[in-house]
Formats: sequence, structure tokens, C-alpha cells
Amino acid sequence: MDAQGRGRADDIDPADQWVLNPNTGEYELRLAPSAPQSPVPGPRRAASRAGAASRSAGTAAQGAGGAGGGGGAKGAGGANGAVRNRTAAPGRETRQAPGREVPPQRRRRGAPEEPLPGRRSRRPVKKKSKAKKAVLWTGGIMAFVVVAAAAGAYLYIEHLNDNINSVSDDGASTGGFSKDKAINILLIGTDKRTGAGNEKYGDSGSAGHADTTILLHVSKDRSNATALSIPRDLIVDIPDCPTTQEDGSQKVIPGETGVRFNTSLGQEERTPSCTMRTVTELTGIKPDNFMVADFNAVKTLTSAVGGVEVCLAKDIDDPDSKLKLSEGKHVIEGEQALAFVRTRHSVGFGGDLSRIGLQQQFLSALMRKLKSNDTLSSPTKMIKLAEAGTKALTVDSQLDTIDKLKDLGLELGKLNTKNLTFTTVPVIDNPAEKVKTTVVLNDSTAPQVFEAIQNDVSFTEVKQQKQKEAAAVAARLKGTKSDASEVRVQVMNGGAPAGSAQETLTWLQTEEGVDKSENAGNAPASLAKTTLEYAPDQADQARRLADIMGLSGSAMKPGKSVTNSQGLPTMTLTLGKDFKGAGVSLTPSTKAPDVEKSTADKVECAK
Repeated sequence: MDAQGRGRADDIDPADQWVLNPNTGEYELRLAPSAPQSPVPGPRRAASRAGAASRSAGTAAQGAGGAGGGGGAKGAGGANGAVRNRTAAPGRETRQAPGREVPPQRRRRGAPEEPLPGRRSRRPVKKKSKAKKAVLWTGGIMAFVVVAAAAGAYLYIEHLNDNINSVSDDGASTGGFSKDKAINILLIGTDKRTGAGNEKYGDSGSAGHADTTILLHVSKDRSNATALSIPRDLIVDIPDCPTTQEDGSQKVIPGETGVRFNTSLGQEERTPSCTMRTVTELTGIKPDNFMVADFNAVKTLTSAVGGVEVCLAKDIDDPDSKLKLSEGKHVIEGEQALAFVRTRHSVGFGGDLSRIGLQQQFLSALMRKLKSNDTLSSPTKMIKLAEAGTKALTVDSQLDTIDKLKDLGLELGKLNTKNLTFTTVPVIDNPAEKVKTTVVLNDSTAPQVFEAIQNDVSFTEVKQQKQKEAAAVAARLKGTKSDASEVRVQVMNGGAPAGSAQETLTWLQTEEGVDKSENAGNAPASLAKTTLEYAPDQADQARRLADIMGLSGSAMKPGKSVTNSQGLPTMTLTLGKDFKGAGVSLTPSTKAPDVEKSTADKVECAK
């Protein structure tokens, strides 16, 4: 068998080939050039030997060309003429390139095989030890478990997503909560009798009402929150409601005036987005999201956490709600928890306002339980909560995934229960009724409550700002003030009602002596709060105008001046959405009104 038959790898020099010497019967390394070979793996040599062979091959090739070709056998691979390999004549030594070592001769046929120098031999396959097999087997199982767990977690999240029932907000919300802003969530408890066992509570065919409604406000810095209950029997105006129906069609449901608040949901095919619009109309606060809970939510959530603790100042036996409890503390869940939040005839004055107190106590207890280590450290309870929450709640289309609900939960989780205040919209009996069944707003205190929430004012004693920041803001109002006649200002409308800029301008000029003022039209963008921007050398003028307008230090924005129509530097007063009319002070209250309230950290016994 010649060299071509044995094959060679591409990295072996073509001149480095073994051929059979017919005179000796031995395989010898011949140093003549050869034709290209097929790419079949063959013997490999160290790089230094391959390089030497290459150089020897070049020398041999030159010699062959100069002699005009010597006698020899044709190579098998040449297409453009034969490649000749020189063989040694009998009795002559094989020619060798200077400095090259010739490998030992190949064995004759039938001779015992010996490993060739420089040629790789196959190593015997080592059997894996039992210990290594065990490690690999265990590692494989662990890898499978990790992958399976990850897949299981993904599938479970998808399962929770499938549990979530969402309906359109119909453009009634802000578009969803933000992590860097105050949060307003509308919580709606409906009395719709759907679900196993709920038909026994009566009115089983009802479409459901906004039976229990709470506007939850969480401060921007997450240091405090206010849960504002809205009585179901409060007389309100319901605005026109563009609504997405169950079949996907759009319908504008006409508004009504002077009707009960609870008719904002369910009646006339109204959806939660209509309740949201009604709350905005009533309070001036636009919710970010809504959540709707039915009877089952109370039962399943309380069971998921293992019950919540409530307290009664007297025995209760209410045949309407089916609640029967003795005086003192009790842990309630399921049907008993639902009976507790539905009870009204056996507490207080026996009306809806008395029941609101019970509901607030219940929610305080649920909040404490949710934040307790007993719940947070129990995977079983957390899974039950996830199942119960996603099945029992209906959310708006901005909260339709478990990831969004988780993000909201993380924001709410930052709250300290001692700074979560429960209060109720201040109301009085409806003076138009002889038999008092409904209530109306208390005009002396309700606007103050709404304003406090709008301005992110806490109803508990918590630190709202860093001391240095508060001092810096307050300092803007301190110092000398220019005369009103020296104040130069342009007035712009940045979200106030139409005509506010001209109204303010007229008032400043005719009643306050600010003659150097002018109307600059609409601002480039709407602002929530009115601002006054001025250059450092206009601080005296700014303080005078702030005093006239009733601006707070936070409304004053040190910055730069602009040029008025006379080419003189002037300040810019931009009227925001908080503008209430010329001459009405714009200094927001920094203290919440004194109203009846409770906090979530305390257990209070219902009377």
C-alpha cells in the first residue's frame, strides 16, 4: 500500500510521504514532490518535523527539475502530468536532506506492530468511576429540577394572569399609577350576588351597585395614605359615561342629577368606569385605577390569610346579615367575615354610615394581617392570596397582568399601618327629606378633605419633607417686598378655566395696583399648580405678587425673566388647574381638617 492509499491530513507536507522500496520490501520516506492528496486523515508529526520536511521537499523538487526528471514510478494523484518519486538503486543509500532525521522503517507485513515515533496512538478508554457517575446523575437531576421549577413558575404566572378579570377604564382614569407620583386607587365593593352560596343574601337578580366605595390615596413619598369612604346613599350627580359594553360595543350612558351614589355602577348598564367618573366629579380627584370586589372576595381573602381579628364592644345577633358574635375580640373568616362587613342594623345608628365604620375596622385588620410576618413568611398563604386575589377581583385594563398588580402591591407595601388613615366623606342628612334615608355633602368640611388629598396632605403626623427643603421653600417668602406699582408680570393660562388670565389681569390692575401687567395668552403646557417664575433680581417683586395672590413658597420658582411688550424684563405667572378665581388664595393647607378618623394600626371595638 502506497502513501496515497494510507491518506494524509491537509496539514502534512505533501513531500513527506512513505513509499514502498521494491528492492528492499521496506517502506521508506522519500523526499520527492507528490501530487495533491485526498483529505483523508493520516499520520501527524510535530510542527518542527513537518517544517523540516517541507524544506527538504523544496530542495528535492529543485533537484528533480534541474535533472530533467529521473526514472521512477508515476504518482496517482497528478492531473497535469505525473509526479515522479525517486527511489534508491540497489546498494545505494537513501538521499537525505541536511539535518533531517529519517524515521525508522515500517514493519514488514506479518511483523509485530510497533508504535511509530511521533504518531498519535489511541488511548485506552477509561471507565467512569461510580462516584463520577453519581455526581453527573445528581447534577443532571438538579438541572432538570431548576428548569422544571422555572417552567413551573412561568406556567403559574400565566395561570394567575388567566385568573384576572379586567374591564375597560373607558378613558376615565389617569392611565394607571406611576411609581414616582401619588397614587389614587378606587376600591369598589359590589353587592352583586354572584358566586356559590351568595344567592341566600337576597336580591339575587341584581346587577350590583357601588355598595362600598373607598378612594385610597397613597402619598408621593409613600409615608402615608388616606382611605376615604364614600357613602352609598350620598346624593351626587352622575356624568355622561362613555362605556364599553360586554359585547365590545361602545355606548354613552346619559348622566343623572340628584341620585344615590351607588347607582353609578350596575344601573343602566353602567360599568366601574362610570363610578370612577362620578368620584372625579364629586371630589376633583381623578383615580389612577380601580378594583372591584364581590362577596366572594371578602370570603376567600380572609380564608387565605387564616382569618382577621376584629373587636365588638357589645354582643351582636343580626338576622339580616347572619352575624352572631359576643362582645370582645374574634378571628373571623369566610362567611362570618362577609356577615361582619354587611352588618348595619346592630351597630351605631343602624344605618349605612355605621356599617362604614365596621368596614373600615375590617380593612384595617386585613391590612395588619397582610403585612404580618405570619402571612409574609408563609408560602402557602401567599399562594392562596395570589389565587384568591386574582380570582375575586375585577380590575381595570391598566392592571390586567400579575406583574402590574405586583408592582402596585410593592408600592402599597411601603406603607406603615400607623400612617394609613380611614375617614369618611363629611355628610349631613338630606334636608329635602322628611324621612332621612339619604345624605348630602357637608359643604363646610368636605371641600377641605378633598383639597387635603389633592395636595397630598397627610391626616396623620408624619414628616412630609426634609427639613432643609421645607426651610428653603419658606425662605422664598421672607424678605423685602416691592410696591405693587413696581411689579412687572405677564399672566398665562396653564390649565385654569378659560378667561382666567384676563380675569386675573383685570383684578391685579384695578384692585391691587399692579399696573405693569399684561395678558400673555395660553401657556405651552398645562400645570397642576400655579407658579410664578422670576429672576434673582426680581425677588422683591415676586414676594409682593405672592403676597397679593396668596401663593405659597412652593409656587415660587426662581429662574429667569422674560421680555414684555415694552421690551422690559418681567416675571411669568402661570395659572394652573388649582386656580379658583381672582382674589382667592392659592396657599394650600398644610394640615388636614379635623374629622372623625381611625388608623390601621389600632384595633377599635365597634359599638
